[in-house]
Amino acid sequence: MNKKNFSLYGLPEKIEFCEKCVISNQRPSSVVEFKNQDDQKEGIEFDPNDLVCEPCKYNEKKNEIDWKEREKQLIDLLKKHKKKSGYDCIVPGSGGKDSAFTAHILKYKYGMNPLTVTWAPHLYTDIGWHNFTNWMHVGGLDNILFTPNGKLHRVLTSLAFKNLLHPFQPFIIGQKIIGPLFASKFNIPLIFYGENQAEYGNKTKENLSPKMNEKFFSKKNNEEIVLGGVPISQIIKKYDFKINDFEPYMPPDINDLKKKNIEQRYLGYYLKWDPQECFYYAAKHTGFRPNTERTEGSYSKYSSIDDKIDTFHYYLTFIKFGIGRATYDACQEIRNDKITREEGVNLVKKYDAEFPKKYFKEFLEYIDISEEKFFETIDKFRSPHLWTKEKGEWIINRQIFNN
Repeated sequence: MNKKNFSLYGLPEKIEFCEKCVISNQRPSSVVEFKNQDDQKEGIEFDPNDLVCEPCKYNEKKNEIDWKEREKQLIDLLKKHKKKSGYDCIVPGSGGKDSAFTAHILKYKYGMNPLTVTWAPHLYTDIGWHNFTNWMHVGGLDNILFTPNGKLHRVLTSLAFKNLLHPFQPFIIGQKIIGPLFASKFNIPLIFYGENQAEYGNKTKENLSPKMNEKFFSKKNNEEIVLGGVPISQIIKKYDFKINDFEPYMPPDINDLKKKNIEQRYLGYYLKWDPQECFYYAAKHTGFRPNTERTEGSYSKYSSIDDKIDTFHYYLTFIKFGIGRATYDACQEIRNDKITREEGVNLVKKYDAEFPKKYFKEFLEYIDISEEKFFETIDKFRSPHLWTKEKGEWIINRQIFNN
């Protein structure tokens, strides 16, 4: 085997696990939006002295933060942006527990008038649609639901699966763009998200700032933008779309955002973030409900339950990085003292590798691929340092419960 290609995605060849939670050093330190599978995505950082991951280190630092002072900073910021009429901030989200908490508490505790904006899921689940509509009807909020060109979005999702094993890439791009898009359109310069994703694995230093890193919003030649691993110009040529069809996926000009003084902030910088407490709050105030059954690949019933494709996103992170949905859920709950590490290890063992069967047929139809081609594709993305094929079966080389 060519040693250079032993580990895909630039991840560490030596697999290690955090001593406090259940994450491994294979978790990329940033959201995976690479153009091809050879792009370097270094793994989450571990302290070499104690093998504790950055998110766990940051979680300890959260206990040292003066949260009353942080809330005062929030109130001062909101006073600066509060208007006598109209909307004074934007909250992008789906009406899930985190965005429901964010929008509702800004409106009803801090006196803001948020406009919530939603980039539609690929395929709504029944519980997802229920929670989304309750966000407005029970939670008492205004919303704009933006649904992109369905034909194009299916093509982009299919390309992202085939080329990147990342079918959520077009959706994630849309989620990032929707807030600044409407902020610019309606002249609402303050955007609020819930927690910073750095809490779950990005660089700890990202948590030291209340603002979103806006490197994503760099203006490029539109036809050279790569979506699903393919330049837009090639997609137009092959599928007979027009450049205007791609408008919702075009990153805004960062200079334009600065000119209009548009700020993107994390509420989790100002208020101590606890996902389970967000769930309790959203259930009480916005009619949010967990699913009636646990999510495939995990034990949770309330996280990311609005999209039928969501379970495949996490299953495919298991294929690429050996990290499934149960790992992500257990890490959060260990850090927030909801479960013990031992319990987390057992949950990972039980659920992490579970294949999502419930919406498999619909997913195949959505990305226009056969079942045979699906499995053929995912096998191409198995990194040799993580996976070994024995007697026709793929075996993951190392997991936390056989560490």
